[in-house]
Amino acid sequence: MQIENKVTFPRLGNYHIPISTFVEKTLNAKVCVSPAITKRTIELGTKHSPDFVCVPFKYNIGNYIEALENGANILIQAGGGCRFGYYGEVQEEILKSLGYEFKFFNINDRKFKPLRYYELLKKINSKLTFRKFMYYFYLIYKQIFAIDKIEDYIRKNIGFEINKGDFENVEKRFLVELKKTEKIRDVNNIFTKYITLLKKIPINKPKNCLKVGIVGELYVLIEPFSNYFIEKEMASYGIEVQRYINISYLFFSRKHKKSRTLKLAKPYLQYDIGADGVDSVAHSKELAKKGFDGIIHIKPFGCMPEINCMPILQRLSQDYKIPILYFSFDSQTSETGVKTRLEAFYDMLSMRKNLNSPLAPL
Repeated sequence: MQIENKVTFPRLGNYHIPISTFVEKTLNAKVCVSPAITKRTIELGTKHSPDFVCVPFKYNIGNYIEALENGANILIQAGGGCRFGYYGEVQEEILKSLGYEFKFFNINDRKFKPLRYYELLKKINSKLTFRKFMYYFYLIYKQIFAIDKIEDYIRKNIGFEINKGDFENVEKRFLVELKKTEKIRDVNNIFTKYITLLKKIPINKPKNCLKVGIVGELYVLIEPFSNYFIEKEMASYGIEVQRYINISYLFFSRKHKKSRTLKLAKPYLQYDIGADGVDSVAHSKELAKKGFDGIIHIKPFGCMPEINCMPILQRLSQDYKIPILYFSFDSQTSETGVKTRLEAFYDMLSMRKNLNSPLAPL
């Protein structure tokens, strides 16, 4: 009796939607999406991971265990750019030592290589044609683009909505409809429909509102549970939030070329320091030049590329007179501590804003 393929992968924001679409359509397999991340996820990951490994590793292990409990038997991992590129083999050994049976496929880079990915998927579904593979790749590219554009608009405006919950309600409906799309034109139509609906939501946004950029390591930037929903917390103070890094940027944007980001990071950086470190410096400089009021830098505890860029960011902060708040996340990070520091950061930014205002008392 042939065992049904049930494919899973780690969760990362809302990107499980396009990944699920791609897996279902190219592999003719059932997708066993990891349950939404909860406290149990990180507890499982922490229990079965090395103590000093970075927090994305722990979340991934927790994701895999919960999916395996639900019947998954094919695991896909994608990583690269830092030591996370070596984690797949370790994760596989940990899970096998726990007694789980599965096949493990590791994609250890962050650049799209169609032939390589096609060959990998062909090992699971021998009937997959390259034409079908490319069609559905383009479909999920459009889904990812739609998710990123919608989230970017919400990120910049949700802190100013007049009726609490309007943005979240529209986003939920958008994601439900996006899950059902099978044709490229459907994705385009849904994106147009919901970006229009979002722009009709009444907001009360001052022209001189507080603006804060968020930079750092990609996992804790993109997966909101891992950073205690820091973007929503900032928005609750009436702050416009900007984040550069998303999947569209990492995989498909010409702006992510290392030569370009290194050029932007000069004179603070001359060489690549690995992973997202150059982006953190380049984007912080860009935010400072745009006149943003502050920057928040977030990373997993022990992330070497981001640790390397922190002294550079400190120098940039002094040169451009822009405050930078640093967060390091692990399974033991206190949510209360994060919120307390954010509140203090907001108070400080507000005071600076009022003192620099032309209407401020002399």
